[in-house]
Amino acid sequence: MQLLEGKRILVTGGTGSLGKVLVRRLLSGELGQPSKIIVFSRDEAKQHAMRVEYLNRRAVTDEVIYRNYERILDFWIGDVRDIHSVTSVVRNADVVFNAAALKQVPTCEYFPFEAVQTNVGGADNIVRAIREHDLPVQTVVGISTDKACKPVNVMGMTKAIQERVFIRANLDCPETRFICVRYGNVLASRGSVIPLFHEQIRNGGPVTITTPDMTRFMLTLEQAVDTIFVALRGAKRGDTYIPRMPSARMTDIAATLIGDMPIKIIVTGIRPGEKLHEILVSEEEAHRTTARDDYFVMLPILPELRSEERNAQWLENEYSSAENLMSPEQVRELLRRHGLLSPDQTAMEGELLR
Repeated sequence: MQLLEGKRILVTGGTGSLGKVLVRRLLSGELGQPSKIIVFSRDEAKQHAMRVEYLNRRAVTDEVIYRNYERILDFWIGDVRDIHSVTSVVRNADVVFNAAALKQVPTCEYFPFEAVQTNVGGADNIVRAIREHDLPVQTVVGISTDKACKPVNVMGMTKAIQERVFIRANLDCPETRFICVRYGNVLASRGSVIPLFHEQIRNGGPVTITTPDMTRFMLTLEQAVDTIFVALRGAKRGDTYIPRMPSARMTDIAATLIGDMPIKIIVTGIRPGEKLHEILVSEEEAHRTTARDDYFVMLPILPELRSEERNAQWLENEYSSAENLMSPEQVRELLRRHGLLSPDQTAMEGELLR
């Protein structure tokens, strides 16, 4: 039997960029066919749009994910900040993916307590619901970010605490496995830089860069879900899975998207809370982080949860986006391969200027 066969799945923040791809992948049955997938979020408009999208696609395709839509997918209005709302939905789940978050760095800087309530309080509410009601949830996956490592902004600080809330929960809820994933910038997700660059190019420029030296890790939404699924298969209680991914200069991404078009790049200065480079594993975390295939696995900081790792090779240094940077040619190929750049620049120009 496959891992999620017959399971009841809850995806908080299920109408977000990651949540939507995660739901589609879950519906495909690649980890087994769930009996129910609950999309939990507080935005009824996004839920309605997602529901309509599945209805419309079902009419023109016989793909399994759309055939399964009505039988499996359920939409639930609620807020991770509300313990009563969270308890009512978590009691119906075997596996929980917590994708609900306030994630835009400047927004969190201007409204820090809002970020605390969603990113920290929401995670704690999931733990409280399981602990206080003795709910038989098998696994909870906390979805984190590189900004949680050596955090300098509110978003990263709240995500770092969210990681610790979930890892600590393994001591309070011994029948539930709490694990985390941590990864970098997701290409073309809502609110990220590539859609912004595309919009600026469509409008004739200029393209805005906060600082010429800024670097970021790069992965796609599909690779983010791959990371979640790999962790779901292999993580022990308290583990954090981190993909080994390429990184790039923001100037190279902007220049690649602009190509030969007469569009200027201007430097606007680092925004509130931004880092020059991101880090996925700090020096302090390296001594408990080991490589497994295409991923790093960070063991829990709490010794009560740490199991023996035979023949483990621990990292010696931090894992930073400033290292192993892609060349401009590699950036172009990455964007082309994932449908963010047409095979030839002429086609790309036509697409962006339509």
